[in-house]
Amino acid sequence: MRFDEKLNKVNHEQLWREYCGFLDMDLSEYMYIQRRLMEEQLHLWSACGLGRKLLRGHEPKTIDELREMLPLTTYEDYADVLLAKRSEMLCDTPATWIQTTWEGGLRPTKMAPYTREMLNRYRHNLISTVMMASAKEKGNFEVKKGFRVLYGGAPLPYATGLMPSLFDEDLKLVWLPDSNANSDLSFTQRIKKGFSMALSGGVDYFFAIGSVANYITENFSKSTGGSGGKKKISFRHAVRYLRAKYICRRDGRPLLPKDIFHLKAFFYGGTDAHCYRDRLAAAWGIMPTEAILGTESTCLGAETWEHNGMVFFPDSCFYEFIPEEEMNRNLRDPAYRPRTCLMDEVTTGQNYELVISVFHGGAFMRYRIGDVFQCVSAGRGELPRFAYVDRVPDVIDIAGFTRITEESMKEVIRLSRLNLGEWVLKKEYDEGNNPYLHLFVEIPPEALGEEVVVRRVLEQHLSVYFQYFDSDYSDLKKLLNMEPLQITILKAGTITGYERERGHRLSRINPNMLDLQGLLKYQARAYYPPWEATV
Repeated sequence: MRFDEKLNKVNHEQLWREYCGFLDMDLSEYMYIQRRLMEEQLHLWSACGLGRKLLRGHEPKTIDELREMLPLTTYEDYADVLLAKRSEMLCDTPATWIQTTWEGGLRPTKMAPYTREMLNRYRHNLISTVMMASAKEKGNFEVKKGFRVLYGGAPLPYATGLMPSLFDEDLKLVWLPDSNANSDLSFTQRIKKGFSMALSGGVDYFFAIGSVANYITENFSKSTGGSGGKKKISFRHAVRYLRAKYICRRDGRPLLPKDIFHLKAFFYGGTDAHCYRDRLAAAWGIMPTEAILGTESTCLGAETWEHNGMVFFPDSCFYEFIPEEEMNRNLRDPAYRPRTCLMDEVTTGQNYELVISVFHGGAFMRYRIGDVFQCVSAGRGELPRFAYVDRVPDVIDIAGFTRITEESMKEVIRLSRLNLGEWVLKKEYDEGNNPYLHLFVEIPPEALGEEVVVRRVLEQHLSVYFQYFDSDYSDLKKLLNMEPLQITILKAGTITGYERERGHRLSRINPNMLDLQGLLKYQARAYYPPWEATV
């Protein structure tokens, strides 16, 4: 029976138990589901070509044996099979293939197979997410056939492009717009079309990654302004719009989305989503509900109406967690094998890198997706809750639109043919809590005295090559409405000198703040008289 049929035949309490009943589980019940599904997946995966390849002759019979025998994996371990779409190597036939960015221009694309049962779980958990996002309290949710969704997701072959078709299998919604049906339109054109459709008939839900939701919100007045030509609009919404314009003009404030639309649910996610949370809540009059969706993982988890951390769905993946100190030790020593803990072993206040094994015939086993979460509550037998922190430290992801590693940064500098020395790149936030890239770079001695000119040239030159190397970078600049790259000039030899003094190599991507402060102090001490030193 489809979900929209259940809405007419089954009471809300029963539906809540079916789709959100896992929230009432104690931790032992949750772990029972995790282990049972993992044992089924282990049996399938270890017998397929991909599993035998990665196990290298080992034959684990239990989850504990698997964790002992199989090292943690990354996409490099799967690339030869998945990029070639070698379905015969997998433990179940893919129903579709989804892609995402891997590493800019070096390795631009990752492919992930989805089995039919993975899609079924994805759909089920998406509906659970909508129910939790629209709930005012336990069991009191607002879901209805024909609800209208202002949609900022990317079209297929990206994972968000699955959402309209998956929902349509169970619950007919109106997408504003359907990104797949309008995939020929540019990002900006789809946003304008979505607002035009919203004005003509209203909107009930809003979904986008955080940076896109913020872009849509900041451009709201432009989308509803008078220069965009005639717009179809219902009488009811025309009255609401005109009344809101009058009140805002009377009160001397800008028109906000909440003045026109009354959302029943607002769910978002992605890197840096937390930066936009408060401003989005103020603009729309509803607190966004964070959800975690991934190309390799499908729908992992979501916040509830309480907004006190995300709960992971028990039936998407098997979860392991690398404690932060283990993750950092592994970054310093790639040969080190970090230990993991399970969902019933995490500790409140600790950060963890997430490791997943995908259920229901998925390809990925003990797979590092590259995301760090903080456990915000755990204990007393309750399900742990998590907050998304960021990508792992050796990857810089700005607003979900670009992924920069040490190798990709080296390639950008090589392509630019600029005569630069050593460098470090740090993700930072401005006074408005907007993320940006901060490059600390050495310039040759002959350029000293021209730092202002050199900085301007570097910003322009590197920006061009970032866009050439990573097509998402141009979208990033538009989304942030600011220059995403800022540069601090260092004298030649500063980084090498600091490393020699400290006795260790400085991380080129996201060095820790103490090292960064030490680097600037070293430059001031080494190159300037004490009375001229500035940091």
